[in-house]
Amino acid sequence: MTEHHHGYIQRQDDYLKRLKRIEGQARGLQRMVEEEKYCIDILTQIAATTKALQAVSLGLLEDHMNHCVVDAARQGDREAQEKVKEAVDAISRLVRS
Repeated sequence: MTEHHHGYIQRQDDYLKRLKRIEGQARGLQRMVEEEKYCIDILTQIAATTKALQAVSLGLLEDHMNHCVVDAARQGDREAQEKVKEAVDAISRLVRS
């Protein structure tokens, strides 16, 4: 039995660093609100945090397509269709957010 790795495993450290930075940004936003900072400054930081999350999302999606979907395509039609549907559903959620 072979061990399964997710497509992002090669970039896991990078993703973790990015997510920790995003966590710091979110805490900074909380502080800004607590300290009653200017609305536009808070909105600017929210936009930066949102963009950072989107970058992580797109990277994970690319990894999924390059690893999981490609592997499923090699296994057969049904498996490939399921993985493509998962990717389409994930893209739909990202577009709506």
